[in-house]
Amino acid sequence: MTERRTGPESGPLRLGTRRSKLAMAQSGQVADAVSRATGRSVELVEITTYGDVSRELLAQIGGTGVFVTALREALLRGEVDFAVHSLKDLPTTQPDDLALAAVPVREDARDVLVARDGLSFAELPDGARVGTGSPRRMAQLNAYARCHGRTIETVAIRGNVDTRIGHVRDGELDGVVLAAAGLNRIGRIDEVTEFLSVDMVLPAPGQGALAIECAADNADLVAALAELDDPVTRAAVTAERSLLASLEAGCSAPVGALADLPPLSASLERGDPQADGQIVKEMRLRGVVGTTDGSTLVQLSTTGPVPETHDQAMALGRELAAEMLAKGAAGLMGERAH
Repeated sequence: MTERRTGPESGPLRLGTRRSKLAMAQSGQVADAVSRATGRSVELVEITTYGDVSRELLAQIGGTGVFVTALREALLRGEVDFAVHSLKDLPTTQPDDLALAAVPVREDARDVLVARDGLSFAELPDGARVGTGSPRRMAQLNAYARCHGRTIETVAIRGNVDTRIGHVRDGELDGVVLAAAGLNRIGRIDEVTEFLSVDMVLPAPGQGALAIECAADNADLVAALAELDDPVTRAAVTAERSLLASLEAGCSAPVGALADLPPLSASLERGDPQADGQIVKEMRLRGVVGTTDGSTLVQLSTTGPVPETHDQAMALGRELAAEMLAKGAAGLMGERAH
């Protein structure tokens, strides 16, 4: 086993990251922030995960942990000091020997369309071929099209951003749906032809957020990384992931969730109580489960005080999951995770 380095005299901190352009970009941003917080340099250590080398669709290989396991194993072997993940890739159960030390401020959680000729979703012709590897996106895009009397063909694809957008450039697809956060982090947000409203497509639980993990017994590093943590983002993604876990659904299940703070105007319209002239803040959690053809969706929401503890955030997710299961959500997810 490689000896873990923890002391300030031990040289650069080693940050484990996947090799993709997006992973390297977001890890580089975290490395800069950690350097500012700790006064230590940070070096990136590239690690290949199963999800990076498999050519199967994520829905076929299960999705859960395929981009995470190799990074976590490197942490436990002491080969890296901390790791950065896209939070939506993390399994919902946190290992006891690893600490989720920080969840930084979330990027834009929405999905976006990159379509030919600058088209929006509404402008795509009937029968348009729209690429995505996500059953969640397929379910909601097909449901939206059905609701508006239209038809689209959702095409299962994999690959990095270049590959996916290349299908549109080559004329194989009319459009592809991607995460706004990823395009923004690699400087390609200008290629978006439409930001999809969360009323149209709810994002994946944790989408747009990053997770920074380190060994749980490295108290000094846990404390240093905690400076990057954003309490509101952590509460939101904890509620979303609690919903996912309570549905017993994996990362590749057709489940969307978003926890956010409702606009101030909505609180005013409801006449919510005020304290010292300030609106009492609430957190709204929305969830959706659907069949990939869009024929059936279960979509519900709940609202409560902004969670101040992990347990409160977990309870918000469990509450909404129970309502969704009562409405038949379990039957829409195929094989459930255990």
